[in-house]
Order: sequence, then structure tokens, then C-alpha cells
Amino acid sequence: MEPLTELRTLIARHAIAGQPKTIFKDFRVMTTVVPTNPVHHVFGPTFAIVAQGMKRTVLADKVFEYGSGQYLVASVDLPIISHVVQASAEQPFLSIGMTLKPTAIATLLLETAACDRAVVESPGMGISEAGHDLLEPAVRLLRLLDHPEDLAVLGPMIEREILWRLLAGEQGGMVRQIGLADSRLSQISYAIGWIRAHFAEILRMEDLAQLSAMSLSSFHRHFRAVTAMSPLQYQKQIRLQEARSRLLTESDDVAAVGFGVGYESPSQFSREYSRLFGSPPGRDIARLRNVSMLERSVV
Repeated sequence: MEPLTELRTLIARHAIAGQPKTIFKDFRVMTTVVPTNPVHHVFGPTFAIVAQGMKRTVLADKVFEYGSGQYLVASVDLPIISHVVQASAEQPFLSIGMTLKPTAIATLLLETAACDRAVVESPGMGISEAGHDLLEPAVRLLRLLDHPEDLAVLGPMIEREILWRLLAGEQGGMVRQIGLADSRLSQISYAIGWIRAHFAEILRMEDLAQLSAMSLSSFHRHFRAVTAMSPLQYQKQIRLQEARSRLLTESDDVAAVGFGVGYESPSQFSREYSRLFGSPPGRDIARLRNVSMLERSVV
């Protein structure tokens, strides 16, 4: 059986429709029989193969579509919009994903002396065709789910093999940068981490540049190259996604939530929220709650 065909069979056997399922440490499988609604969220360093169907991910003004036999790599925390655009009962969407950990990549680089320190000047996300050498270990990992006693021993070995195939592949330069502490991508990730942790605070570009060990002009150039947006645009995305989450789960006080995520003006908060999510906060949250209730009634 061809690796991609077998991968589809194994994902369908072990996945739970409509929700990601962790199968081993940092590995997840996903299936759905219907296209999904666009979801705003922060996408961390990740590798994912689509075995069947198609998914669309939007990063700022860039659109990434990846379908059967293709894989995606994201190298830093990115505020994105993503959804499954091709799925049906006859041909469900099927995928397998893996969290990319800098320490695991760094260890592999040190052991193989493969430290290419080329500067990354492209967005922190890329798509390539998955060859046999990448699909085959993914298949072997899923086969181990039927043999739990083998999974604990052989799983980590296969995980290292998948990382190595990624490093040797078309997106290898981006993956390599994740593991290098002094790479441009890693330096930008320090600033990204600070913004995510202090999203409600005023950004001082000089401080972020210093945190990234770059000049101000170099910091701006590399931040935009990796994230496809400016630091202020990135902060705005994080603020608004956090506000939406708080409104959905914690509070109906729109003004208070706006202040809580760093907005000084309720009107500005409502305006920028509407621009990103398509409708004002109150109306958007009411719609999301109705959708959630309908989904539960169907189940």
C-alpha cells in the first residue's frame, strides 16, 4: 500500500471526528466530514501533513492552501485564521500534526553538526510536497498505536526521524532556525513571546529591538519577514483574539474587556474588533454562542 493511502486509513481509524486527538506526545490527528468555519487563533511552531482534503490558513495578507500529500511548517507563534475548505462524508479531511520543539531540533543539530546559520527572510510559514521519506515514518508511527508497548520505545525514535526528514527537506532552513538560539528567527521569537505575554502594554520598539539583539531597522525588517506584519499589527491581533476569548467565556462587559486587553477607547476597540471579526463584539459573541448551541444540539 502506498504511504499516503495507508496514512489516510490509519488517521481515519484513530481520529475523532471534529476535534484534534493527541496520539503520542506532541502528535495529533484530525478528521472532519464537513468544511469548518474560519477560526482565529495563535499557531505555534508546528508541522502538519494533510492526507486528504484541503485546509486554508491566512496570515495577515498571505493565504496558504495545502491539500492531499502536502505539509505545512510554522516556525513561530503566529496569529492566523484557518479552516478546512474541502471535506465530505465520502472523502473526509484527514491530517496529522506535530509540535516542533526548539530543544529537540537543537539536540539533533548538535548531534549531526548540521548548523546552517543562514538568515531567514521569508514568512514563518511554508508549504511543500510530502515525499515518501516523510510520509513513511508518519505511517510507522500510526501503526504503533496498535502496539502500545512498542510505541513508548519506538515512538521517540520515529519522532527524531521525522524531524531529520524535515531538516533535510524543502522547509529545512526554517526548521533549522527554530533550533538555533542565535538565529534571526529565534531572536524575533523573543520579541513575539514578550508581546504575547504583555499584549495590553504599550510597545516600545527600542526595547523589543534590544530584546532581539538587533538594530531598530533590522528588527522591523526581520519581524515583518517572519510574521508578515508589523509588531503593532501583531499586538493588535493578539489583543483582539484575547478579547474575543474573554467575551465568549468570561464576561459580557464589552467596554471592560476592551480596557482589559489594552484599549483606552471603547469606540476604537469596537471598530478594530469589527474590522477583524466582521461584526461588533456583542453581535459577534451572540452569533458564536448560537453556533455553539446548534452544534451541541446536532451532537
